[in-house]
Amino acid sequence: MARFGMEVAVDRARQAPKVTKMSEKANILVVDDNDVVRLSHFRSLASAHCSVEAVGNGSDALHAMEQRAFDVVLLDLRMPGMDGMAVLKAIKERWPESEVVIITGYPTIETAKEAVRLGAYDYLAKPVGPDEVINAANGAMMQKRWALHKERAGRQSAAN
Repeated sequence: MARFGMEVAVDRARQAPKVTKMSEKANILVVDDNDVVRLSHFRSLASAHCSVEAVGNGSDALHAMEQRAFDVVLLDLRMPGMDGMAVLKAIKERWPESEVVIITGYPTIETAKEAVRLGAYDYLAKPVGPDEVINAANGAMMQKRWALHKERAGRQSAAN
């Protein structure tokens, strides 16, 4: 009986609509105008489990997003040109499946509320150490995986 149940589950999985799968290797974009901070985050995240790209401003971030799907974006708020809130808003409108972590040297309650309202996963105040950066990125990846799992489960139950 248990074997039959497993075969039914396998059949259902084959018949379920295909959901775009996130690769096991996380794609992370670091956006910060400060070279030292950008390189520090890049080095903290570069590993066998992450593919990391780093850019120095908001318009370069949006250009990078157009070229490649990023699972997680670590985003500075205060940058010349397009500020982090405008970038966050554009990312969540155009790529809502990407999780965004705000990392700012100028934290305020107002910007934290606005970032969450616009869809940021997390909001961190600089300085942040390597462990905090890694933990924030991992948390955002877990959130994305959970959201994809819920979407897949919803589609499977709708198909049944």
